[in-house]
Order: sequence, then C-alpha cells, then structure tokens
Amino acid sequence: MRLKLAGLIAALVLMSILGGVYAFQTQTSMQPAVPQTLVIAPGTSTFGIARQLESAGVIRSGLMFRLLARLRGDAQELQSGEYLFADAATLPQVMQRLRRGDVLLHRLTIPEGLRSDEVLSLFAAQTDTPLAHWQEVYRQLLNGQEGEGRLLPETYTYRRPVNAHAILLDMLKAQHDLLQSLVPAWLDVQGLRIVASIIEKETALDKERPLVAAVIRNRLACHMALQMDPTVIYGLWRTDGNFSGNIHKGDLQRDTPWSSYTRKGLPPTPICNPGAASLRAAAAPADVDYLYFVADGSGGHAFAATLEEHNANVRQWMKIERQR
Repeated sequence: MRLKLAGLIAALVLMSILGGVYAFQTQTSMQPAVPQTLVIAPGTSTFGIARQLESAGVIRSGLMFRLLARLRGDAQELQSGEYLFADAATLPQVMQRLRRGDVLLHRLTIPEGLRSDEVLSLFAAQTDTPLAHWQEVYRQLLNGQEGEGRLLPETYTYRRPVNAHAILLDMLKAQHDLLQSLVPAWLDVQGLRIVASIIEKETALDKERPLVAAVIRNRLACHMALQMDPTVIYGLWRTDGNFSGNIHKGDLQRDTPWSSYTRKGLPPTPICNPGAASLRAAAAPADVDYLYFVADGSGGHAFAATLEEHNANVRQWMKIERQR
C-alpha cells in the first residue's frame, strides 16, 4: 500500500514538474540574440523545423516545439518559406507564424525594354538561383512558342524558396490579361507585341509612344521600310550573340530577319519585352500622318509628315550636336 502511494506521489510530482516546464516553455517569450533569417525548405519535417529554430535561438526546446505541434495538430500545417525572427515570441506565437506562412516577401522591378534573356538573368542574380533553371522553366512554359516579348515588365513579389515557375507564369499571365483588354483594329496579338517592342526601344516618353506607333502604322500602310535602328541592333545580337554598343553604317546595310532597313514589314518577333504603356500605344496609334521622326536634342523626338520637314528636323538636330 505504501509503495503504491509513493508511486502515485512520484507520478504526481513528475506531472507537476512537466506541467511547469510546459507552461514555462509555452508562456515565456524568447528573443534571438540577433535577428535570424531561416529558410524552411518544402517537405521539412517537424523535427527538422524544430532543430532549425532551436539552433538559431528562436525557441528554447525543439522537443517542446514538437510536443506542442503534436498536441495542437499543427505538424502538417507548418509552411515552408523564408522567415525573419527578430522580436521576442512565445512558442505558440512562433508556431502560429509558421502555420499561417508569415514569410518574408521580396520585390523585384523588371524594367521595360529588356530582352527575355536579360529578364531571366536578372531574376537569377536577384534570387541567387541558377540561370539554367530559369531558362529551362521558361522553355517549358512556352511549349515551343517564341519567347521574346511575352513577359510584362512590372514589380513582382516573390518568396523563398524561389518558385521560378510561379513567377514566370505570373509575368506571362499579366501580359495576356492586358492584351485581352486591347482590341487593335490593325494588328493581331503577335503584331501588337512586335510594334510595342519597337516603340519601347524608340522612346521613353509616354506622350511620344502613340506618335511612334502612328509612324509605324503609316509606314506599313505606305509599304515603306520602317528603318528603325533598334531592329538592326536586335538582329545583330540575335545573329551574332552580341552587339558592340555603337551602330555603324555597315550595320544598317547588313541583312538579318529583324533589320527594318533591309526588309519591309514587321520583324518576325518582338525585339524586347514592352511595358503596358507601349502595348496600349501600339493598340491605339495617334491620329496623325507622321512618317518620320528624329532626335530633337532634348531627350525627345521631332516628328514630320514629309521628307522635307524631316530633313529640316535632321539639320536642326545635327546643329545641336555640333554645338555640343
């Protein structure tokens, strides 16, 4: 009888101790010595998560973390991702963050006018992931389609571990959705991309985009060669894999499928990834009869409807250049 009583007392004492430890672990906040950024990979077990948190000083006991996860049924609900632990938090609070996926979000702005290979390189550098992976994912998403000009430059939010498929799909869908809202009477979807890409490379001024679009439309209607330098530059890059940075007379005379000096009509593909403003301008050119434009020395362009007016604008631009 005494032995049974002693065993019962010992069990009660042990339960009291464990209860106190559990209460201490779950009700007392802990703060890392320095802010800790942890990346929890997809498929990491509760044991692995607990070990990461304990090693980083985010929690006191990985054992208690696993026990709490089991008692609350949270073991299967913990989300992967990149977490920043800087403030003091109790064990249940840490568990709650992991359950709701309160991860760090990163943003990357893709400038207008980059080629698709440049966009992929930018993402690879920003996310510290292999360029070859981005290239392969993009190739799979395209499923044999031309990859130039299909990504919409914007600011995109992503999380770690990086999901290249989701990011590139977002960019493709963003352009697709925009194109659905544009109904140009004079272009099909691919033609719209091509014209917008030329506009993107010719001017950075929103007010000029519809004017450049009008020049392209008018020249095509007159069966004139577009004679726009960015198409030559892209053709040289696409053919040779590089471009010196300076366009020469010989470059203008060299024939490539993209050269709008040696060939009439639109190039076979876009020459970059145009932004929303250029896509909208391509769909709605200005109602003007311009056929020419040249730099005006102020960062913009002088437009003209006749060759005589254009030559006068060229002389003015050359005068400004000589004065510089």
